[in-house]
Amino acid sequence: MNPVLFRFLALLPGILSLLPVIAQAHTGAGQTEGLAAGFGHPLGGADHLLAMIAVGLWAAQMGGSAIWLVPSSFVSIMVLGGTLGVLGIQIPFIEEGILASLLVLGMLIAAGIRLPVFVSALIVGLFALFHGHAHGMEMPLASGAISYSLGFALATASLHGLGFLLGIAGSGTLARLAGGAIALSGVYLALV
Repeated sequence: MNPVLFRFLALLPGILSLLPVIAQAHTGAGQTEGLAAGFGHPLGGADHLLAMIAVGLWAAQMGGSAIWLVPSSFVSIMVLGGTLGVLGIQIPFIEEGILASLLVLGMLIAAGIRLPVFVSALIVGLFALFHGHAHGMEMPLASGAISYSLGFALATASLHGLGFLLGIAGSGTLARLAGGAIALSGVYLALV
């Protein structure tokens, strides 16, 4: 990969977090088709976008079975959280949990921390519950729950894949810098 392009992609999370329009998550404006609405939701806010890229980046950094188990844990538990949201079952501290995912995942990546796969899956699973619940609570009324859930699951898996590709395409230093940018994005979003 071109080094200039990779540096740009590594800095992209930080750049995106500085754009106030993108930082306003969960709008769902104008989306009425289930699959499209579900696919668009994780892409519509910097909080979801960066956290899901971070999961893939961290999985790439850890390597081994974490490459598949950590992202698949996130997607699975996120769908459970989405189901709870669609059913109207409340979970406390949703937004705080989403912002914490940026801080924690960003710091884990920045520090290059490799935890046992089971522990890593638990960490991302906890955060996935918050992200999924937010997706489910904001499902447009005209959307079918199954197609909407499939949409946000596909978008999430795609963002994990993007994070993974960024993780394997560059050096450890650039991955750690991207992690730092993701953590700082979490701080920024917490303050706006």
